[in-house]
Amino acid sequence: MRYLLDTNVLSEPARARPDLSVLEQLEEHGGQSCTAAIVLHELRYGMARLAHGRRRRVLERYLDEVVARLDVLAYDRQAAVWHAATRARLEARGQSTSFVDAQIAAVAAVNELTVVTRNVDHFATLDVKVATWHTPLGQTFRE
Repeated sequence: MRYLLDTNVLSEPARARPDLSVLEQLEEHGGQSCTAAIVLHELRYGMARLAHGRRRRVLERYLDEVVARLDVLAYDRQAAVWHAATRARLEARGQSTSFVDAQIAAVAAVNELTVVTRNVDHFATLDVKVATWHTPLGQTFRE
């Protein structure tokens, strides 16, 4: 594995107007990609909060058929130690970051992966490799 996909990258194919560049990169690098358990939680939680209907069915199918094929890495002991040290370092400098983004970064860091996100700023204070896939696959996930 080379890339750890953030929630906003994994959810892109299910958007009404997905960024074609992201779709192309997902196709090109899909075999080198994985995600973190916390990202799977965010995707499933977002889907579960939707009212029953077309949009929820589309997302559920996408999660069951596409996202389910990805390896999902745990937030384990090593990640927790990295995360705690990073939070302490940031707090000592008067900085903070999202707890969840730091968990994602921790999983990437201890597995020597690059976080792929559409929100590079969320990871700016974290000591982790970050990439973004922006602006044709043409395949989107719709019903």
